[in-house]
Amino acid sequence: MDLEGGGVFRSSVRSKGSSSLSDLDSREKIKDCCRKVIAFMCTQVGVGGLVVGYAVVGAFAFRYIERQNKAFQFNQHFDGCLNDIWKIARTVNTVNEPLFRNRMDAVLLNYQNNMVRLFRDGFRGRMPEEIWSFPAALMFSLSIITMIGYGNMTPKTQWGKALTVIYAVFGIPLYILYFMNMGEVLAGCFKWVYTRLYVCSSEDFEEEEKARRIVVPSRACLWVIGGYVLTGTVMFAIWERWNYLDSVYFCVTSLCKIGFGDLVPGANIQDSKGGSQTKLVINFMYMLFGLGLVAMCYNLMREEIRVKAKEFREDLAQCLEDTRTRFLYCCSRCGCRNF
Repeated sequence: MDLEGGGVFRSSVRSKGSSSLSDLDSREKIKDCCRKVIAFMCTQVGVGGLVVGYAVVGAFAFRYIERQNKAFQFNQHFDGCLNDIWKIARTVNTVNEPLFRNRMDAVLLNYQNNMVRLFRDGFRGRMPEEIWSFPAALMFSLSIITMIGYGNMTPKTQWGKALTVIYAVFGIPLYILYFMNMGEVLAGCFKWVYTRLYVCSSEDFEEEEKARRIVVPSRACLWVIGGYVLTGTVMFAIWERWNYLDSVYFCVTSLCKIGFGDLVPGANIQDSKGGSQTKLVINFMYMLFGLGLVAMCYNLMREEIRVKAKEFREDLAQCLEDTRTRFLYCCSRCGCRNF
């Protein structure tokens, strides 16, 4: 009987030990999976996807919150004014002209005050449902994390303002990480292409020697940015019906993150359906990739400046050494060896 009891006890101990080992294995698997996810998010592809996903989540959040704004009750004021006028016309005898005029003036003055208050609060003829479409909210999210801040769309609700603060606090560091990683990736790709083209067009040196010494010049970066700005100029001029000067002005101020807000794609869109909203999404991708190109040019120009500074230091040191050698030689010729 005791043996049977001991066997049962040992089997229970084994089952507990095996269950604890399985729990440890599952925890280790979860930890390993989390580490892999975090490592992937820190890569170039992961950071880019994280930025896009963060902007999409922000667009849904801002769209939901700001569409609940009941401050712009234009239709209610308009319908209320019409109802009051209709009641006055039915109840007040038109023969009593002074009373009729006094009541009509009071109704119209109230309507005027309501309209003035709406326009002071930011109403420009469109309801929140028309303003906060998903592509427009996506552009708003991008303007926050990239610190462009066009200013054509601003949150009106208290929850929207609070979300903007929190969204910017976490989104700006994420964009800086994207700026650094994307700049390195695009700079490496562009340098590889430039090196291959340079090697193929020259036969004076060995391929490895030339690839080692090649530095992408600043003018190549300026040509890339100029071509990208030219593409955006033509695109915005056709889609937004701007003149070419306004299109160049918008592209340069946006890519430089100035963002005056006087020209914004989709700002004059009256409907929230159709191809216009698709164009806003394409504008979003254009700005996001364009800022990556700016980061690429920054990395390539920084490398060129570093190489030029190193060459300048070497030339300066060589010049000082030559000057010292000549000075000592002249002193020795003049018999001033102990000078």
